[in-house]
Amino acid sequence: MSDTRRKLIDGAIEAIRTVGISGVSARSIAAAAGVNQALVFYHFGSVHELLGAACMTHTKASVELFQPALDKVTTLKQLLAVGRDMHTQQSQTFNVTILAQLLAGSRTDAGLAETTRAALQLWIDAIEQVLIRVLATSPAKDLVDTKGLASAVSAAFIGLELYEGIDPAGAVHALDTLDQLAVLVEVVDDLGPIARRAFRAKVKRVADR
Repeated sequence: MSDTRRKLIDGAIEAIRTVGISGVSARSIAAAAGVNQALVFYHFGSVHELLGAACMTHTKASVELFQPALDKVTTLKQLLAVGRDMHTQQSQTFNVTILAQLLAGSRTDAGLAETTRAALQLWIDAIEQVLIRVLATSPAKDLVDTKGLASAVSAAFIGLELYEGIDPAGAVHALDTLDQLAVLVEVVDDLGPIARRAFRAKVKRVADR
């Protein structure tokens, strides 16, 4: 990636942070990047194309930053611990706020929606691989749609980050409750063979109602 393209992508992220998606323009991006605004169109064709590139680049960097920690996860409790660390770091850098702004802008821009969806999928894919590994020996293995659960976890993470902005105590309480659920899953995982079969049968009966 050329130095100018890198500056423009960084400038786009900074513009979203400072003026929000509704206030982003070639001028605000160029000012944040310290370049002539004509370069936005020369390198990307349009502001929306630049925002899409910034979204993918920014999200990919965030996923790569936490991938080593995700690779070490072997339990849901550990996954939540990584999630708490991500929550702290992403809040400090406003990374989730940026993604939320892009999601908001995607409601009226099909092109940006496609790119933002692809960026969010990077998180979903990373979390899905963790869930597949964590649930591999769990009695719940055949009862959980890991792809759907990964999507739910990713969406919940974004929601919690935004929720914290209006109710910090409520967000902490929500994370603590997720920890309790992780403990419950560990208890189920420690069941003996007979109890595991009974658990699976009971859950299946309830799910089939």
